[in-house]
Formats: sequence, structure tokens, C-alpha cells
Amino acid sequence: MAHHHHLLPSLLLLSLFASAAATGDEAHLSAVIGDTGLAFAKDVLIGEAVRSLTPLRLPGAEKAFRLPFLGGIRAAVSNITLFHLDVGDDSVVRLGDSALVVVASGITANISMAWSYSYYSWYFPVEISDSGTASILVQGMEVGTTMEIKNYNGSLALNATQCGCSVKDLVISLDGGASWFYQGFINAFEDHIRAAVEKVIPENIIESTSKLDSLLQGLPRSVSLDNVTSLNMTFVNDPQYGNSSIEFDINGLFASAVAKTSNLQKHPQLSLSCGGASNMLLLSLDEDVFNSALEAYFKAGSMHWVVDKVPDQSLLNTAGWKFIIPRLYWNYPNDDMVLNISMASSPVMRITSDKIGATINADMIIDVLHGTETVPVACISVVRILSF
Repeated sequence: MAHHHHLLPSLLLLSLFASAAATGDEAHLSAVIGDTGLAFAKDVLIGEAVRSLTPLRLPGAEKAFRLPFLGGIRAAVSNITLFHLDVGDDSVVRLGDSALVVVASGITANISMAWSYSYYSWYFPVEISDSGTASILVQGMEVGTTMEIKNYNGSLALNATQCGCSVKDLVISLDGGASWFYQGFINAFEDHIRAAVEKVIPENIIESTSKLDSLLQGLPRSVSLDNVTSLNMTFVNDPQYGNSSIEFDINGLFASAVAKTSNLQKHPQLSLSCGGASNMLLLSLDEDVFNSALEAYFKAGSMHWVVDKVPDQSLLNTAGWKFIIPRLYWNYPNDDMVLNISMASSPVMRITSDKIGATINADMIIDVLHGTETVPVACISVVRILSF
């Protein structure tokens, strides 16, 4: 008995919730990400960005000051590390004509660093030095990234075309040594730290986007469902940006591991009927998706069933038919029977805006199990047109 028949009812059930739409020359499945889905994607992207940015090492700096007739001062900051980011809930995602913009505002960050100070004089051979650590609170930081998603040879290519960062306030607090005495010198490094944050964070976000782009392009273009069929997940055309949603067009047809499916007919696009774009994810499937799956299973020989159990088991014994078909009972008294059901051709589905229909052409052979022989005694051909 075939083991794939349990997928066929699932395909029929799925079709009840799918709108038929062919949104491109080769697209038979479309996925629309609405407001909720975009907000979820934004939160995931921000979460991944925070994980990739912490900890983040920033470049150190050194400054020297000459004091007339007295000597010079050297001050340095090193081991500058951004170790915590708090994005909060003040973030938005905006859609443009061909890109999406993610803006996170009101970000706070914590940075640690080491500082050192030394004073030398031309008149005294002794050098005075001190050192310690410092904590920096970054407030009012805003980060914006413009990301462009394109179709590249059937895969999605992600590119961060712009990324910027601005810092509103820095609060530097020194620990160790005579820190209160050197606070003014350390504040001289405020512009360096601000510029380092505004430079390094966008660079790391762009690098992380490149890694995500490699991940997207590495996604399989064909997904094997079992040893009979696979689903073509090749992207078709560039994503389409709406006011509050993004639509991705996918080939979406099933392919057979045994034989190629035939060319399926194209059908006009139908409007979506599952509500507005506020859904997290809205799938639209063309009837060709279902027909390609049915054809793949048919050509693989999976639309064949042997029925040997029914609710009234006496119907599968010749004794149950001796008064209706006496000759059957005379020739094969008290023999068990099985129903050998197979599709004569691949079922064909038709989906319109108001109904779903299917044409099924099946043959049912009644076999009698007579001793060690299997004897076909009747064949019934059925052409059934279903409509939902």
C-alpha cells in the first residue's frame, strides 16, 4: 500500500484557506508579510544586532599637552569596551519604494575603559603618573539602517545600503587614583569616544548584514518533502513593497523525483481574501501548486490504495453478497475480498474566487482472495467532479 496518501487530504484542506494567485510569470505562491510580521522581524533583527555588538571593542586614544616652562602631560584611554545595549521599545520599521528602514531611538549603552595620566618636567627628573578605570553612560543614541532586499538568481540578497548612528550625551565617571583631579583631562576624550561609537557600530551592523545575506543566499531552493516530491522554493522577481507590507513571490510548484511534471496552465491573478496586511504572514497559492503536487504523487505511483478493512467487514467477503450476486458466492464461497483503488489520471483542481472544484478519475478493481490466488472479479471506473 502506498504510504503517501495521508498528504493528499492535507493538500485539499490547505486549499480551503488559500487564495489562488499567480503573481509573476513563474510565481505560483506568494507570501505577504504584514504589520505584525514586520514588527516581529524588526525585533528579531534588533535582538541579533544587540548580540553581535556586545561586547564591542572601540579604539583607544592618547593625547599630549605641553605646558610652557613646566613640562608636559600625557593622557591615554584604552581597553574601551561597549558591553551593554538597551534598545527599549522606541523602534520603528518603515517601508520605501525598494527598501526598508529600521530605526531604533532612545538607546542607552554602557562602556568601560582604562585611563592613564603622566606628568613630566624638564626641571625635575621624576615622572608623576596615575591610572584607573572609568565607566561611561551613553544616552539618547539613535541607529538607523536602510536595507535593500533583491532577487539574486532565485535567492534573496540583503544589502545594507545606509547605516548611521548618532549619540546625544556621554557621561564619563572615573574610578581609582586621584580621579577627581583628572576628570577634566579625561573629558577631553569625550569627542573621540563619541566618534568611535558612531563609526564602529554602523560598521559592525553592515558586517552582520553581510553575514545574514550569506545565510539567506544559502537557503535551499528546493525542499524535499519525502522520497517522492520536493517543493520549488525559488524566488521570482524582486519583493514588492506596499504601504505596510512586503510581498515575496515564489515558484511554489511540486516536483517529482520520478518524473517531471507537465507544463501547467497559467491563471489570472485573484485578489487576496484573508483580510488586511496587518496579518503576520499571508500565503497566497495558485491552483497549480496543488495540481503539481497531485501530478507528482500520481506519476510516482502513490495514488494507489488497497482497502482490506471497512466498518462492516462482512462486505469484504463473498458470503455477504450471496443473495445479491449469487454467482460470485457459488464460484468463490466464503472468500475474502479487497478493493484495489487507483487513479486513472492525476486529479485536477480548479480554484476560483467563490469555490474550489476537483475532477477525479479513478478505477476500483474488486479482487477475491481465493486460496493463494488474487482473482479480479469486477472493475468500476469512476469520474467524480467535486465542488466545495
